[in-house]
Amino acid sequence: MSEQRVLEVKGLKTSFFTDDGEIPAVDDIDFYINEGEVLGIVGESGCGKSVTSLSIMGLLPKGIGRVVGGEIWLKGENLVNASEKRMKAIRGNEIAMIFQEPMTSLNPLFTIGNQLIEAIRTHTDLTKKEARLRSIEMLKLVGLPRAEDIIDEYPHQLSGGMRQRVMIAMAMACRPAVLIADEPTTALDVTIQAQILKLMKDLNQNFQTAIMMITHDLGVVAEVCQRVIVMYSGKIVEEGDVHTIFKQPKHPYTIGLIQSVPDIREKKERLYSIPGNVPKPGTIKQGCRFAARCEHAFARCFQETPQLYSIDQTGHRVRCFLHQREEETKGDRAVVAGERS
Repeated sequence: MSEQRVLEVKGLKTSFFTDDGEIPAVDDIDFYINEGEVLGIVGESGCGKSVTSLSIMGLLPKGIGRVVGGEIWLKGENLVNASEKRMKAIRGNEIAMIFQEPMTSLNPLFTIGNQLIEAIRTHTDLTKKEARLRSIEMLKLVGLPRAEDIIDEYPHQLSGGMRQRVMIAMAMACRPAVLIADEPTTALDVTIQAQILKLMKDLNQNFQTAIMMITHDLGVVAEVCQRVIVMYSGKIVEEGDVHTIFKQPKHPYTIGLIQSVPDIREKKERLYSIPGNVPKPGTIKQGCRFAARCEHAFARCFQETPQLYSIDQTGHRVRCFLHQREEETKGDRAVVAGERS
């Protein structure tokens, strides 16, 4: 994995405009993905994960959703300023996306080959015959048997796992620099999930494609990601490498998420769950958005919005006043120790 950034998001703000007014779904987030890196984005439903990916792809519902602030840099180009014509050229070529539901992501009226060939010919100068050969090659690459037959079949003739492999083949057909995978294993059984994750890891290693893995499954993150971003109510609350986040989580929400994962080594009568519910977007105007559900919250948490504090030089950051308190306590101890000596 190189240190060259292929995708960088700066101060991204995305809102939906309804009869009730503007509803912020993603609120001032910053992150980056290096070439060949797998970045995980985790959080509960409604935290802004999928909206972030749709903002990057320029696929927000027209007339309802809109990027209202920030920048999205892909290989030196700001996608926020790109025209729809330019975005059509970029999508599927420079950046591609695997959607959450393989059952509905493919058009049932066209064969697998028609859909793959269209995606390839849109971004290349290949003839129809050459594009068909590339399609068969991609189907074989993602581990589908009898690719020469499948290319002439319709989506309903394939299982869910096979359709998801077709979606990955379509996304990888033009060797994109960035692949966004939005809950790519949600609708699949456990065995197929493992196969799909292994496939994505292999493609990442073989082609150095950066992957942005959106999921609520911490097991998936531990399996394939190098770094992870934890989102809550439209904001990033913690960021760091996977080992650090799992071994030394700092934000109470991250700690709660990890505690919620069942451990077969421990016998418990009840599984842990974070108390309360995720607030509706736009309802919290001031203070930490997790404060109402946090057992460590104090007065300041309800009055001020914490910033993302850097914990160390590894890129571990946390949006929580508890970290600031820890640092102040360490500073006071150091002063006292210095006075005693």
